[in-house]
Amino acid sequence: VQLQASGGGLVQAGGSLRLSCQASGRTFSSYAMGWFRQAPGKEREFVAGIRGSGGSTYYADSVKGRFTISRDNAKNTVYLQMNSLKPEDTAVYYCAADPSYHTIVVFTRTPAYWGQGTQVTVSS
Repeated sequence: VQLQASGGGLVQAGGSLRLSCQASGRTFSSYAMGWFRQAPGKEREFVAGIRGSGGSTYYADSVKGRFTISRDNAKNTVYLQMNSLKPEDTAVYYCAADPSYHTIVVFTRTPAYWGQGTQVTVSS
């Protein structure tokens, strides 16, 4: 599985961005998908995850109520809609895929596949 993330950019606090992650392959719906982020000097952290079917989602407390993860299995794409952005949301955002939803949302081991990352910068 190859993942290509896009949609990052510079936005003012309170603004919105939508990230996209396009996946290759014909078994996209077999994979749980997640978004992670890494700020300078910090470890990579879980942001949001979604089951292969799209039936369940899970969010980090820091983004709950502001971010929404969704997927379109017909387009092999997962999205992250980010609203009410804060300067502390500034990071490189990565999408990831793994056959296990638990791996994505618990993040105690590395997901199988990663995208290249897209920079999100929120100015105050």
